[in-house]
Amino acid sequence: MTLRLLKALLVLGCCTHLLAQAPAATAVHSSDLGFSYSVPSDWETVDAQQTLPKAQQEAAKSATTEDEKKGIACVQIALTARHGDPPSVMVIVALPFACFGQTMTDKDLPGFAQGASEGLKSSFDIGEPQFGAYSLGTHSMWIERAKGNPKGHPEVNYNVEIACSLLQKGAVCWMAMAADDSALHFFENGAVALDGDSFAALIPPTAFDKKPAP
Repeated sequence: MTLRLLKALLVLGCCTHLLAQAPAATAVHSSDLGFSYSVPSDWETVDAQQTLPKAQQEAAKSATTEDEKKGIACVQIALTARHGDPPSVMVIVALPFACFGQTMTDKDLPGFAQGASEGLKSSFDIGEPQFGAYSLGTHSMWIERAKGNPKGHPEVNYNVEIACSLLQKGAVCWMAMAADDSALHFFENGAVALDGDSFAALIPPTAFDKKPAP
């Protein structure tokens, strides 16, 4: 797995919400990869899968290896939700191991997560990041937080936060582009289940007390 491939995967997840339409209210999203995540009921979800094939075609043009092409074809946008004006956006991107043909281990988590950060830079100017590491049960979590602005709009300030983990069936990143403190609070405190274990919040207050391994 290369950082280039991971960046391409996460670019898909970070950018397709700009094209997505067809909003619908929801509360809890469940994935057959073994996780669920709660979203406030007044947030709108968008069907990014409708625009994913076009984004995959564009990303595949710059792929230089078969692994990159396969990873781009396998990526899933598990959830895209937005709220407010300017909009705050939550995105969950997943890479199923069965489709990709490789299984990651904890030593691969930093590289996968850093790919998420690089992917965001295609649509955001990101400031100096803060990194952390924590656990939800037996699952290691990697997290990054930074200030950011949509490219071309320095007057619009966002808190950008990314949390990634490895499940039995795939690698998953939860991402938020929060336009206000309330949106960031909802993102961090969304209830989550990972491989059957339930937790009251995706990101605990102590998430940045420990630094991730290099």
